[in-house]
Amino acid sequence: MNILEYAIKMEKEGEAYYRKQAEISKNSSLKKVCLLLADEEKSHAAILENKMNSKKYTLEKSEIVSQTENIFSDLENMKSEIKEVPSQLDFYRFVLENEQKSIDLYEGFLSESTKDDEKELFSFLIGEEKNHYALVDELVKLLTNAEQWVESAEFGIREDY
Repeated sequence: MNILEYAIKMEKEGEAYYRKQAEISKNSSLKKVCLLLADEEKSHAAILENKMNSKKYTLEKSEIVSQTENIFSDLENMKSEIKEVPSQLDFYRFVLENEQKSIDLYEGFLSESTKDDEKELFSFLIGEEKNHYALVDELVKLLTNAEQWVESAEFGIREDY
């Protein structure tokens, strides 16, 4: 299996995982995040498949950050959902680990690339995965704070968002 085949397989597995998590979270506003991430992974796989098959592809920056802003605007609702779906935090921590693995993998591919178009492709994918990591990292922070606020609301000074 060459590096493009491996990357395609990884992106498709990521898409399937996010779609499964979206179904598990179907009663949560966080379902939207899972679906957005699944769509991102699907797009990455398509780009890689086109590259592998010598077809045209475009490297367009994702709009995922702007698409998730409305989720963060409803923090009160999100805080109450955390208690209903306690595994969400573990899920997002797992996602962080996988996003970091993707970043590391693409950075390795980039360092081994000798062709300019491959370097451009892997640099693009690194940036996309870093955006995913930043988004999920923010969710982890929000969920961690929400969990702490609910569990010990009367204790300590907490950072407000």
